[in-house]
Amino acid sequence: MVRAIAFPTWSVRARILAVILVITTVGMTFAGISAYFVQRDRVIESVDQELLAAVESARQVLENPPAAAAVDEPAAEVPAEGGAEAPADAPAAPAYATVGEALEAILSYVIPGRHESSIALLDGAPAWQPSVTVSFELADDPALLARAWEESQGGTVVLGTASTPALEDVRAVRYVVAPVEISGSEQRGAYMTAIDVQREIDEVGGAFVTYAWLCGLTILLIGAAGWFVSGRLLAPLRELRLAAERITAQNTTERIPVRTRDDLGALTTTVNDMLDRIDGALTAQRQLLDDVRHELATPITIVRGNLELLDPRKPSEVRAARDIAIEELDRMSELVSDIDDLARTERGLLATEPTDVADLTAAVFGKAQAIGDHEWELESSVPVVASLSPSRITQAWLQLADNAAKYSPAGSTIRIGSSAYRGAVELWVADEGPGIPEESRARIFERFGRADTGRGIAGSGLGLPIVAAIARAHGGHVSLETSPAGSRFGIVVPVESDAPAPPPPADVSPTTREDGETR
Repeated sequence: MVRAIAFPTWSVRARILAVILVITTVGMTFAGISAYFVQRDRVIESVDQELLAAVESARQVLENPPAAAAVDEPAAEVPAEGGAEAPADAPAAPAYATVGEALEAILSYVIPGRHESSIALLDGAPAWQPSVTVSFELADDPALLARAWEESQGGTVVLGTASTPALEDVRAVRYVVAPVEISGSEQRGAYMTAIDVQREIDEVGGAFVTYAWLCGLTILLIGAAGWFVSGRLLAPLRELRLAAERITAQNTTERIPVRTRDDLGALTTTVNDMLDRIDGALTAQRQLLDDVRHELATPITIVRGNLELLDPRKPSEVRAARDIAIEELDRMSELVSDIDDLARTERGLLATEPTDVADLTAAVFGKAQAIGDHEWELESSVPVVASLSPSRITQAWLQLADNAAKYSPAGSTIRIGSSAYRGAVELWVADEGPGIPEESRARIFERFGRADTGRGIAGSGLGLPIVAAIARAHGGHVSLETSPAGSRFGIVVPVESDAPAPPPPADVSPTTREDGETR
């Protein structure tokens, strides 16, 4: 059986920091290597300039000897890099009697610099060396001297590079050799100076070793700062994870503190809003279940009690128990139907269409006339087209009419109408009932809420919550104006209209106002 390999899980914080450190390391490494090679080339170029400056100094010694007048001669040729011939002629010294005297004067006045050594060759053999201490002795490498002597026979100044295994602690040198000739002298000479180029380059390398240490320290500091900063920036995500772990169906009050105004702060706010919606939905669901359990308990108890007390030998009791059971089951069926309507409406399952409010008002008025023993009056109607669901609005409007019929004295007048406002239309029903007490006005819009006053009529308690849910699904609300002389309920829905009109009634479904006026 092959077991899957469990790879380590990296957090977002660690991955962000790793990417930053990798990019920083690559960038610093590339910059360091590029700078190293650029500086290396500059060092080699400066070495060449220093060697040619030594040749120029030797020429000045020959042209301006301490005890003789200078005689102008053509300048020595200095070949290009790698042994090519330079465009200047070799220095000549007519002021000196012999080539040996000229070489001795050059070695006496041209002092080698740091990591540099010089030597004078006479007829191919070492003749003079500097009187000062030098970094290395060119006479210790006969092969290099032979190569330099051979190159000087062309009559021009030659630059070259050579490895020097014969010299201790010197791996490679950059050298220049210039022939020295005196008119009338049969001797042949050459002036040679060399620089330990590897040491010069090693100094550059040493500087970049220091650079590498500083880069490493910088990367560590960036890592520490990045770990701290990324931890602060990603703190809302950690708090979100911990909050999600703590949230349960029994505890939905957990919220995440908003500490920033950036994208993560906006995300935190959005998540908190989502938690508020979830909390509200779960609370409403628990409340609905509690209310349903409470509402169904009564009919179930009634049916069970009648069946337990039933004497099957008495046909009259059987018929009575049957009638009671059917009545209670019908009431439970009506309750379940109302709950289903409320759930569908709250989910926004509405299909809206442009609807003529005047035609809808007339249709609802015609249907309402069949409800109860009342006088029905169509008071107003507005020719406005609104986008709404005719069936659902009719359902809600007739529910208001049915409530008005239940809670109004028999034979009283109930008025129905529609009114236009700026950007909204109100579909209303007004009755002449006893009014709604102030302490009950908010409760009647809650599930299974009732006024529990002289208006108390048997029902599921879901009528007005369904009306409010239908209004909200249309982007509107339920209005209420009540007094001891009667009440007026309205469904206020928005419409698109540019015509000036009075403002619509305020949303009074949770809270109501009383103007003391009969409507």
